[in-house]
Amino acid sequence: MPNANLHKQTSVTHLRYHFVFCPKRRRKVLVNGVADRLKVLLGEKCAALGWEIVALEVMPDHVHLFISTGPDVSPSQVMHALKGYTSRILRQEYPSLNTLPSLWTRSFWASTAGNVSAEVIQKYIAEQKTRD
Repeated sequence: MPNANLHKQTSVTHLRYHFVFCPKRRRKVLVNGVADRLKVLLGEKCAALGWEIVALEVMPDHVHLFISTGPDVSPSQVMHALKGYTSRILRQEYPSLNTLPSLWTRSFWASTAGNVSAEVIQKYIAEQKTRD
């Protein structure tokens, strides 16, 4: 698993998000060639935007995506970019997906992840007062 920090002129960041998103009406349409093509498209779009896929798993009715981004992008911007791009291409290449009103639901689940747990950070902050 990559452990790269993003170095900019005035900051160093290590931001990673775990996303879960699913097709409209949770239909099991992410199978066979669609699932494989989705993985390729997500990889292409993330690379083009300078984001790194840490882990990716496509299930028939949902997607798990663990991604590393910069501090200038919000989770909703990530989902907007990835869902919009993949929906357009997949619906062009697989006409059967056009039976859905849209490929993706508008919702998603997101969680942040880092190198250490929340408990370690809380302990570190609590101990700062005693170091002075």
